[in-house]
Amino acid sequence: MAELRSSALPPDGLCEAEAALRLSREGANELPGEKRRSLARIFGEVLREPMFALLLAAAAVYLALGNFEEAVLLAIFATTSVSIALVQEVRSERVLETLRDLSSPRALVIREGRERRIPGREVVRGDILVLGEGDRVAADASLLSAQDLELDESLLSGESFPVRKTAGAAAASAGRGEAAGSVFAGSLVLRGGGVGRVTATGAQSGIGKIGSALAGIEREPARLRLETRRLVAHFAAAGLFLSLLATILYGFLRGSWLQAILNGIALGMSMLPEEFPLVLTVFMVMGAWRLSRAHVLTRRAAAIETLGAASVLCTDKTGTLTENRMAIAEIRARGERFSLDGRILPEPLRKVVEYGVLASPETSFDPMEKAFRALAEAQSIAGAGGRKRQWEYPLRPQLLAVTEVFEDPTEGVLIAASKGAPEAIAQLCRLSAEERKNLDVEAGEMAGAGLRVLAVAGAALPRQSGRPPSPEAFAFQLLGLVGFSDPLRPSVRAAVDECRAAGIRVVMITGDHLLTALKVAEAAGLDAGVPLTGGEIAGLSERELRERVREAGVFARIMPEEKLRIVEALKADGEIVAMTGDGVNDAPSLKAAHIGIAMGARGTDVAD
Repeated sequence: MAELRSSALPPDGLCEAEAALRLSREGANELPGEKRRSLARIFGEVLREPMFALLLAAAAVYLALGNFEEAVLLAIFATTSVSIALVQEVRSERVLETLRDLSSPRALVIREGRERRIPGREVVRGDILVLGEGDRVAADASLLSAQDLELDESLLSGESFPVRKTAGAAAASAGRGEAAGSVFAGSLVLRGGGVGRVTATGAQSGIGKIGSALAGIEREPARLRLETRRLVAHFAAAGLFLSLLATILYGFLRGSWLQAILNGIALGMSMLPEEFPLVLTVFMVMGAWRLSRAHVLTRRAAAIETLGAASVLCTDKTGTLTENRMAIAEIRARGERFSLDGRILPEPLRKVVEYGVLASPETSFDPMEKAFRALAEAQSIAGAGGRKRQWEYPLRPQLLAVTEVFEDPTEGVLIAASKGAPEAIAQLCRLSAEERKNLDVEAGEMAGAGLRVLAVAGAALPRQSGRPPSPEAFAFQLLGLVGFSDPLRPSVRAAVDECRAAGIRVVMITGDHLLTALKVAEAAGLDAGVPLTGGEIAGLSERELRERVREAGVFARIMPEEKLRIVEALKADGEIVAMTGDGVNDAPSLKAAHIGIAMGARGTDVAD
């Protein structure tokens, strides 16, 4: 990292005293959210349920009347129900606590001129943050230097493609995106490294601002529980009225007011629906237990009550419908166009994959380089083999391509392989204006189909003693174009069909481009209806949005606050909304929905 830090100012970072002072003033670098529930708090929440209170009250009345057997029986029922609910919620909370710990990465910072590895919660504003491949960014930071730096921001943005980062004033003014000069907490370094100065931590970071949106969202009580409470209230009112009436009539007609009171109490007890809370609680907890056997954690058993009434399922795309990984979907070379479907690649296209593997480092976190290696293994395409790696030319802002040079001992020559943006490879291959135009057309067609496009080139040259100053010294030949997509989960189409058969309408909400979203919706069997984009939603009133969501099946280029608006509009239209998602960007809408379903091991912990 010394090379990266050479231009960082100041190189020494904060002193320990200043860091401790800022930590005490500004608080720990932790995400805002719901407080962790202790055992006592969970027990209190369970006991506050009116259903349990009714069981205990009924037991107390029977005990006061001297009916010890009935009192003990009801007390056992109440204790059993409370114990089952308590065990289930404590078990879920412990697993969720583990998930929270996974979201708090350790960070490498420079303090007093020395690199230190510290817990992510101790990072403060002004720290010098050192980033390397595989690191999870601990806080928002402005880049001081960067080398071939690419990040996965899907946890925040919902988009699965890597984002390239560069340092400098031009990058800083570009904002968030391909040429951004800032990194954001929660993102993952896929390639390269960098050094940045922390600009925001905790609630002030981008991920923290998403968390702050949760504060004003109140969870709605389960509909079945509301109906049960209403029914119990009606029975209680009727029982009280009839008990008073029977007491008064018995007292006046028989003259024994003590016996009248006892008979009135007995009549009221006979009308108390104490079985309702027992049956409801046991069935909900049994449902949570059965879901846990399918590796589904239910944080609140009440969510199961609403699950059966869901009328709309809002699903994220990246990581929910798709696998949130890159796979090669299409290859074009020498006029041939080949879509991957398990068939054996023809020879010209196999060479594209071979050189794509050669142009990738031996170990990499980059999802597209992993996709090259996965396809090469599946198609039995040789990689480096016995070739010895000689030189590497990393990606740079002036040339968005990576070049690797190997010595081939069998041929006695050097082999150069390069992959990168089509325009960069066109520059390396010195294409004519006509050839470049054709390349742009093909790359545009692939991009229009929702694919991420890389070009691959190769060159062979005699062995030489010195390393050329740049890859432009090689006589590259264009080998082809490779299109990457985030593959659909195999079970998605069947799941969509099951939802449709159950009367549940499925809509997709994603931060990706509209063309990409429509392609995924078609593959998943979703009805796109009249799709809406984030830009269109921004110009709609709440009433207009409520009308438009009735017809839309696909929402694209959506920001977290717009996801929340969509969920609220569906609820206002009378729908029972379930929301699935796996990223922090889904957190506000997950909490606002009647049912929040976090997908996968990294699912956000605000879900039910």
